[in-house]
Amino acid sequence: MSAVPTAAPEAATIEPARTRKKSVKPGANKGFVVPTIFMLAFLVYFLMPLAWLVIASTKSLNSLFSSFGLWFSGFNLFDNISETFSKDGGVYATWLRNTLLYAFVSAGGAALLAAAAGYGFAKFDFRGKGLMFWFVLGSVMVPSTALAIPTYLLFSKIGLTNNPFSIILPSLVSPFGIYLMRIYAEGAVPTDLMEAARIDGAGELRIFWQVAFRLLAPGFVTVLLFQFVATWNNYFLPLVMLSEPRWYPLTVGLAQWNSQATAGGGATAAFNTVITGSLISVVPLIIAFIFLQRYWQSGLTAGSVKG
Repeated sequence: MSAVPTAAPEAATIEPARTRKKSVKPGANKGFVVPTIFMLAFLVYFLMPLAWLVIASTKSLNSLFSSFGLWFSGFNLFDNISETFSKDGGVYATWLRNTLLYAFVSAGGAALLAAAAGYGFAKFDFRGKGLMFWFVLGSVMVPSTALAIPTYLLFSKIGLTNNPFSIILPSLVSPFGIYLMRIYAEGAVPTDLMEAARIDGAGELRIFWQVAFRLLAPGFVTVLLFQFVATWNNYFLPLVMLSEPRWYPLTVGLAQWNSQATAGGGATAAFNTVITGSLISVVPLIIAFIFLQRYWQSGLTAGSVKG
């Protein structure tokens, strides 16, 4: 008796193909149009001042006021740079050197202290640990400008005003850096690894430097970058602490030049030097973000997930 062929197997194989849904690529949904336009508007908003700064730095003093702000009119960038570094006896180079000194020393010291403090809060139990950490969190909410005058009064009593230490020492404390490093250290440094190092006879300082610190590198670089930018852009503390132009950072020095240009009614070339000096001052920040971007992103991601 011959078997009668049936179409059931074929139907079974065809049916899933009919009901299979097409894969949708990310962003293909029309619901992403409005958020995309919203983000593009913010992108233009944030990039427009930088674009204006770059374009204005290439203009002469006359074309700066007679041409459209967001379009080029001649190319005098190199002349403007030369005028910036030669104005007032080359004081701009001194301000740039001071800013580099303040930013590098303060950022390195603050990141190192934050790494040590965050590691201690995360991996050690001691009396008053919770209260001390809540004090650190409370310090995050206090704006740095509110502490400038009390810091000045304190430093004036011990004779540490109008010198680099009056800028570096207050910048070594970063409550947010301590908080970030504690969150990062809780997940980045395994307790079993520390116990193994103790069994091998390593002391606590050696464990921190040779074991934990290598694992804390992304968080360390993140705090380093944040504190570098904060110190580089700091204006109110140097304004209060410093009285001699030879110790000024770029922020205070450029503000002084801008005041001179405004008082002179624009009769001098100070507007050119202020704009070009501002452009030069942001170049180190851009370089730092470019080279430290991968460490910065991984540090922030770890802190947000593990927190």
